[in-house]
Amino acid sequence: MKSTSTRVLLIEDDPMVQEINKQFVEQVEGFTVIGLVSNGKEGIEFIKKEKPDLALVDIYMPNQDGLTTIKQIRSEGLNTDVIAITAASDIDTVRQVLQHGAIDYIMKPFKSERIRQALTNYRNYHLKFKEKDAITQQELDLLRFQASKTEQKELPKGLNALTLEKISDYLKKQSQAVSAEEVAEGIGIARVTARRYLEYMEQTGTVQIHIEYGGIGRPINRYRFLK
Repeated sequence: MKSTSTRVLLIEDDPMVQEINKQFVEQVEGFTVIGLVSNGKEGIEFIKKEKPDLALVDIYMPNQDGLTTIKQIRSEGLNTDVIAITAASDIDTVRQVLQHGAIDYIMKPFKSERIRQALTNYRNYHLKFKEKDAITQQELDLLRFQASKTEQKELPKGLNALTLEKISDYLKKQSQAVSAEEVAEGIGIARVTARRYLEYMEQTGTVQIHIEYGGIGRPINRYRFLK
């Protein structure tokens, strides 16, 4: 079987960061850095000539910044995917970068594992599209929501990654521990279903149980998100 290594371009103006990112990328099996350029104009020229699969793009650069570069990649219909790697953390920049098609956004400083995670998600996403002529909604949802560490774990039979993400998001927004019934009502699922997910999350250390005593009847388990 022919090797299909993903060809990566790094667009970054700091030579030291270039080298570090190159090492991080090439530690991930199936990825090869084929070019290093120091600004957006050089990046566009390289993309047009060499057609890399993926470009890792800094935002703050002289002689054409990363946001302008990403916009140009899309406006000219260049078939290179983009992951932004940058110190830019303001909401407007993040929103614009994602609106113009970046598949991930990594903020500096970061650890090598964050790039590994992004590249692994990218590879899984594209392998799935190469394998199939059509895709189901569930398969697409799983691919789209793969960035979460919780989703990347192999779930027990009957549990769904997207539902798990919805429950996690709901719990993160709560100021106090909540019951399975409140979770069920909050996201629109059956109470018994909510309880199954919450029990799994307690087993994996994602939530903490608080037992509420008092009144008549059984004590109530309440759950607080830990991570």
